[in-house]
Amino acid sequence: MMEGAAPSPDQPSSTPVVAPGKGFTKTCKGGVVVLIGGYALLQLIPGSVNYLAIIPAKTIPFVWTLFTAGYIEQVLPGAIGSSLGLLFCGKDIEPVWGRKELLKFIILVNFITSILAFVIAVALYYITGKESFLTTPLSGFHGVLAGFLVALKQILPNLELPMCFFWKIKAKWMPLFVIVFSTVMAFIVVESVNFLPTLVAGTYVGWLYLRYFQKNPLTGLKGDASDDFSFPSFFPDFMRPVTEPVANVFDKLCCARSRASHQALPVSDPSKASRRRERGEKALEQRLGENAAATGGAIEVTSRGEDDSHDTDA
Repeated sequence: MMEGAAPSPDQPSSTPVVAPGKGFTKTCKGGVVVLIGGYALLQLIPGSVNYLAIIPAKTIPFVWTLFTAGYIEQVLPGAIGSSLGLLFCGKDIEPVWGRKELLKFIILVNFITSILAFVIAVALYYITGKESFLTTPLSGFHGVLAGFLVALKQILPNLELPMCFFWKIKAKWMPLFVIVFSTVMAFIVVESVNFLPTLVAGTYVGWLYLRYFQKNPLTGLKGDASDDFSFPSFFPDFMRPVTEPVANVFDKLCCARSRASHQALPVSDPSKASRRRERGEKALEQRLGENAAATGGAIEVTSRGEDDSHDTDA
């Protein structure tokens, strides 16, 4: 996906490791204020859920709910979980993308996810005949969080995310785990089925955008054509006979157009894609290192200034 100042192709290259972020960003802190504020609003004015959340039976007149629903948490655990997810995922993603791209991703994924969640809920109503799919308010940030997990798979695939107790799972398998777990829970806890359409839509939209449409600030290329981020890479190898035909459909619909309009990297050449991604990651690591050095230098200058001031006072 990424391309930077690259070494000669004849020289051996090793895949650099992009370090996770160490501090919560101002953008994510601001997002937490929005999420907590949305939850507080529902507690103060319970009837506002009818005008801020997606209710499929009323969505046609209340179209604005497709924008607002993603930032409204109806229960306290959801508000806390979404806030923590935004903080911890954002601190790893924003240093790589930048604030503008992070906000663009959140807004885009939230809006398209809301549309797909509405469509899925209506389809489930016609399939099952249950009116609850039309009358249950759908809202929450979990669709964007699902998209964040896809982004972590792309940026830090080997990052180990804590689950419970001493069990950890690598970021590259987290999207699949969340979808499977949510599907199983939908059969055990009936109410949890309302979260499934948003999670599936958020995962799909996040991958589709990052795979084919996100513009890389280092290269100017669109998408990530590496084999490590292909559709089959979300699943175990034994499922490739099923997933590869689906991936081919995505490539024909999206990647061919992207190549024709923006000279994007072909998926059919995974070796070149892998080399470009390695070079891009190296350039990214160098840029993050320069930013860290600059921050450290500023701290050192401030510290020296304070020491000089103390000496003068003495």
